Amino acid sequence: MPSDLPLMDLHRHLEGSLRLQTILELAEQHGLPLPRDLARLRPAVQVTDPQPDLMAFLRKMERARLAFADLDACARITYESVEDAARDGLAYLELRFSPYFMAQPHGLDLAGVVEAVADGARRGERDFGVRTHLIGIMSRTFGVDNAARELEALLARRQEIVALDLAGDEVNWPGALFVEHIQRGRDAGWHITIHAGEAAGPESVWQAVRELGAERLGHAVHAIEDPALVDFLAERRIGVESSLTSNVQTSTVPDYEHHPLRVFLERGVLATINTDDPGTSDITFTHELSVAAPAAGLSQDLIRLAQANALEIAFLSAEEKAALRTQLNNSQV
Repeated sequence: MPSDLPLMDLHRHLEGSLRLQTILELAEQHGLPLPRDLARLRPAVQVTDPQPDLMAFLRKMERARLAFADLDACARITYESVEDAARDGLAYLELRFSPYFMAQPHGLDLAGVVEAVADGARRGERDFGVRTHLIGIMSRTFGVDNAARELEALLARRQEIVALDLAGDEVNWPGALFVEHIQRGRDAGWHITIHAGEAAGPESVWQAVRELGAERLGHAVHAIEDPALVDFLAERRIGVESSLTSNVQTSTVPDYEHHPLRVFLERGVLATINTDDPGTSDITFTHELSVAAPAAGLSQDLIRLAQANALEIAFLSAEEKAALRTQLNNSQV
């Protein structure tokens, strides 16, 4: 792993970061309809084999999200996610979450969810030393109106949020339906990152950058099918948040070898390595760097380049980036 750059995960979902033990404890505490032992719980909420598509993968997360039983649980899971990032050696984490996805099973207040997540993140940052920024998600799976509800809840705590994302069912809820939502996020001063090109084709990526103004893209795997689009992403310095194991598990790519990350990097795209859903996928960031990336054909130089790209496209000020490098240098003295 590169030792001269701070380790950074720019694409990690809170809802895909739950510890199995925490799910067990919360299931017992709240009487949740989930298995009460690890052997049965693991296949219910973790991916043990590649899933047929993204939505099948998300069904694992839908079971796990029952653990967000109240606002204290939301804060606890966030806090533990930052702790897990620290244990994995991360210096910086961008943790994204969908208030509606978390709130729906138990009818939680959306604004309360945002506040609880922000509280857990700040306490985790304080206790474990991992610089943590939050990205608010609008989950298009639940439709245009519920996306607007999520947006209102996020705007109520806008100072706690660094960026706005659009995630979920990309095929049935295309980005064109959410142009006004994204514009409101931009007007609030947030960065914009969009899930695109994971379940849909290059046209979804074009729409994300041209109509939604995406500065970064989640996955963008199918952008590789359009050489002109790849050139465009490189020329415009639009970041790509790649997640190797996740893309194999959702059958977005058949295996690591066929993942486009190596080609993205070689063609100058600001592509990065991320975990996506480490709890659901049963992985760590270290696994993605040391196992998944080499399996995808990345040399040590390309792995280092991916980390350098992460530092460049992170939603941090120039001063914050310099501080992370200074912190790393001091820790190595």
